[in-house]
Amino acid sequence: MPHEIKTTVIGSYPIPQWLAHAGPDPHAHRDALHVVLRTQEMCGIDVVSDGELARFDPLHPETNGMIEYFISGFSGISTRLTRAEREAYQQRQDMGFRKKPAGVVREQVTEGSLDLGADWETVRELATGAIKFTVTSPFMLAKTLHDRFYNDFSRLTMDIAEVLSKQVSQIEADVIQVDEANLPGDPGGATLAAEAINHVLRDVKGSKGVHLCFGNYGGQSIQKGFWKDLLPFFNDLECDHLLLEFARRGYEELDTFRELKPEISLGVGLIDIKDNEVEKPELVASRIEEVVKILGRDRIRWVHPDCGFWMLPRSVADAKMRTLVEGRDRFESAGT
Repeated sequence: MPHEIKTTVIGSYPIPQWLAHAGPDPHAHRDALHVVLRTQEMCGIDVVSDGELARFDPLHPETNGMIEYFISGFSGISTRLTRAEREAYQQRQDMGFRKKPAGVVREQVTEGSLDLGADWETVRELATGAIKFTVTSPFMLAKTLHDRFYNDFSRLTMDIAEVLSKQVSQIEADVIQVDEANLPGDPGGATLAAEAINHVLRDVKGSKGVHLCFGNYGGQSIQKGFWKDLLPFFNDLECDHLLLEFARRGYEELDTFRELKPEISLGVGLIDIKDNEVEKPELVASRIEEVVKILGRDRIRWVHPDCGFWMLPRSVADAKMRTLVEGRDRFESAGT
């Protein structure tokens, strides 16, 4: 029987040590993809991801390629910057956690060598069940750049959105998920962020998800804020479901989502990815019960970790996936 509440991961998986040592070896990469996909399937995850392995760059391990993989592919952006450009970026109050920009915009941003479709084709050949494919939000990507061409943040953001829209329109994954980890600490950009994300999602063929969290750089939250401040943003989204961080923050803000428009189902973070302690299935089941008690059973359609697993040891990530599935199963069995 299909599950009413589906389990999924947010995206990233711990990089196998042997892959990191192998360097740019396509055979090693394919082997690692096979391992990551099969591991999730064996844990019982309903919708798996590629672990974002194609994006891992040992030169930028702090973001697991969430930023640099995209920026380095775009045309119009240089990753070589001057001292003055680095210092100018550091004057920004909203990006104090970054020591330098991911790149400098010198011309109009176009897709360049970015080819998400090629990544998708590799994953599709190996997975046996439902697959999620993730992309970083254009708003978040634009925030990491030092702009010396547009002098207009909205135009820069929407040009990035156009590139990503064309790329994801060719990907026939069961779920396309846009990841945004900057907006929770900068809700003033919500209108533009929603417009850009909606532009990316408009031509998606599968289910449309949007993930937000308060950051996971070095295992730390880097943004501060409240979900209630983002409710207008959530209701502006043209997505099918949200996937939000709760396990680390607690569930006190659940009432906010009574006002979420009914077209959007809620995914709830039940697994803390900033802690090596593995949750018990009983705890996971009780957390689902608490959410359902407040928001109703029809609202909750997904359960997942708060964010990606890339900071954790593989053994811990695997155990956390198993307990997520076991906890969901325990909750559903109790309700039948």
